[in-house]
Amino acid sequence: MAPYGATSPRPEFWAALDAAQQSALRAAGRPRQFPVKSPLVYQGDESDHVIVIERGWAKVTSSTEEGHNVVLAVRGPGDLLAESAVLGGRTRSATVTALSQIRALVVPAARFTGFLDEHPDVWMLVTGTFVQRIDDMDRRLKAHVTSRGTRRLAMLLAELAERSVHYAPPAPDGSIEIGPPLSQEELGSWMDASRETVARALNGLRREGLIRTGWRKITVMDLPGLREYAKENE
Repeated sequence: MAPYGATSPRPEFWAALDAAQQSALRAAGRPRQFPVKSPLVYQGDESDHVIVIERGWAKVTSSTEEGHNVVLAVRGPGDLLAESAVLGGRTRSATVTALSQIRALVVPAARFTGFLDEHPDVWMLVTGTFVQRIDDMDRRLKAHVTSRGTRRLAMLLAELAERSVHYAPPAPDGSIEIGPPLSQEELGSWMDASRETVARALNGLRREGLIRTGWRKITVMDLPGLREYAKENE
């Protein structure tokens, strides 16, 4: 089984566009800033625009019938948001909230579909986004069944470190600061574990010298070692 949350290497939506496509999409939208903790979209809202994150990180959550918010994913620079609701003519299936200050491009639905009509090759990128996210969810469910909490967390942190290094280079000692500022509670919600389980797993990874932690801050000290740890602790 592929590691929890792992994906084959691929550029984010924005990076996969060529210069002409980026220029055309930017002309169709408008820039917008979102402060920390502000919602980019609400679950249940009508779908009237898509968003491309240019800078910053956001979490995707869904509310259960009991009123709990479950973390489904994290989105970052280059990611396309809310496209499935717009193209499917449905209401938003999740809420997206800023984890850090976000700079984004907001494109009205009609302009986005017009952009896709003018650039049919981009349809394949959007379709690939759909498929990738379905695959990610499938891996999450399999990992929940087959892996204990410490291994799931190690795999998740390795994935986040691999993605974060695309936007901020490693420190001189090779350590990688994870970009999304996630709390223990948010990590637990994402990996289907309690906050206590996450705390124990973090302690274990710290003792192994694989990570360093602070308030909403995790630094991976040894990425190859973290990957190996995940494999050895199945």
